[in-house]
Amino acid sequence: MRAMHVRSWVLAAAAGLLAGGVALGVAELVAGLVPGAPSPVSEIGALLIAYQPRGAEQVVVSLLGKADKPVLTIAVALGGLLLSAGLGVVAGAGTPIRWAAALTGFGALGLLALVAAFRDPLVDPLLAVGVFALSLGVTWWVLSRLLRLAVALEDRRKGPAAEMPDWSRRRFIGNSLGLGLAALASGAVGRTLLEVRAHEAASIETPPAPVETAPPLPAGSSLDVPGITPLVVPNADFYRIDTQLLTPRLDAASWKLTVTGMVDHPLTFTYAQLLAMPLHEEYITIQCVSNEVGGDLVGNALWRGVRLRDVLDKAGVQPGATQIVGRSFDGWTAGFPTAWLAESDREALIAVAMNGQPLPPAHGYPARLMVPGLYGYVSATKWLTNIQLTTLDSFDAYWVPLGWSKLGPIKTASRIDVPTVGANMKAGTVTVAGVAWAPDRGISNVELQVDDGAWQPARLSTPISRTTWVQWLVRWQASGGNHRLRVRATDGAGQLQIEEPHEPAPNGATGYHTIGVTVA
Repeated sequence: MRAMHVRSWVLAAAAGLLAGGVALGVAELVAGLVPGAPSPVSEIGALLIAYQPRGAEQVVVSLLGKADKPVLTIAVALGGLLLSAGLGVVAGAGTPIRWAAALTGFGALGLLALVAAFRDPLVDPLLAVGVFALSLGVTWWVLSRLLRLAVALEDRRKGPAAEMPDWSRRRFIGNSLGLGLAALASGAVGRTLLEVRAHEAASIETPPAPVETAPPLPAGSSLDVPGITPLVVPNADFYRIDTQLLTPRLDAASWKLTVTGMVDHPLTFTYAQLLAMPLHEEYITIQCVSNEVGGDLVGNALWRGVRLRDVLDKAGVQPGATQIVGRSFDGWTAGFPTAWLAESDREALIAVAMNGQPLPPAHGYPARLMVPGLYGYVSATKWLTNIQLTTLDSFDAYWVPLGWSKLGPIKTASRIDVPTVGANMKAGTVTVAGVAWAPDRGISNVELQVDDGAWQPARLSTPISRTTWVQWLVRWQASGGNHRLRVRATDGAGQLQIEEPHEPAPNGATGYHTIGVTVA
């Protein structure tokens, strides 16, 4: 292409921004329309997650909570657009070398997305190459068109002012607006289609009824307190923390689960074969290790699945195996000691259903591991495809090299749900309520402290089991003024919740949840 010198860096930056934006929008649209085609934004985001530095995950979760994935998605898109604007300025410098450098820069961005896409087992490599080529072609066409219009606009500005109206200016603005709308529309439609595909459940098979159902919820298991966290959290409200920007959509018809490593009989299960095994139900409370004191990255649900113990018995675990490693479809791993399953009442599940419904894609469909008493980062492998028996010394799962503890038993914890932080209320009887948990040990006592007063015992809901949380409440006779409320719990083994505040890294947060309220 003939070099075109654009003196205004604003016009050149706009050309580069729109070239990158349209290419990105088209790529996202293709990803939404064609299963197996990669989303450049999601693939680069996944690459950043995979190579994050130690401690980055906790900082992001503590700052953004459940908004971490949307924020990262937006940040990747904005970063690409800003780089595109800079490359537009380079291209507008007016020399063949600068033009070639700009195209090389756009090619490098596309190549980064292509390399990231090749890491994703759900992406078709041929489609990835096709999206890469299409994006580069769109970039070249948009950039050259807008730079040509920018040159014409600047030539018109320095020439005689006789031409009315200024068609060069109108052509540049009209083309820019049209291309900008095309970029926004194609990107939005593509992203919407990707999200719809990830969450659609029409083809998900309903698992058979369990051979052993969970006992009915006992009387008094749930307290009638407006605003308190429900005893069983609905699927749509259940917290989600994982390394996937887009919910993976695995095909149950081709899915397989293998059991390998230090076993006498390596096994392979199809989805139908797994469902043909006896299914059991169990209420289990799980928590993310990133959860801050008083945080909401914890939930309780009814899980249905095959007992992990039954599968391991079929495989024949060898005596030297000291670690069970769950591996996700993309290679993500979580590992926990085989000794954790030594107690007969600690029943881990290969879960296929959640709260009576097929396991949602966002929570690990077709199957995931569910291990009572352990933080999710060492146990709750979603989109499970492999169970490997190995030793604790020979393998470190995904989060361990990033600074998290290799052993992850859930600490005793409690939280105030009602009233909320900074609430204003009237003097008199005030209900203070929340939840407390120590999965696999249960909760024996919860206490509330107002300011520096004595600890008051709370009324507890009837426990479902030792693997679930309980609700609690205290009727507080509130007087006027500003007050501090603190809560603590004692687990079923008689151990009091740890008071000393500590951040979640490396093995879970500690401290008493404390809030301030005002009573008029």
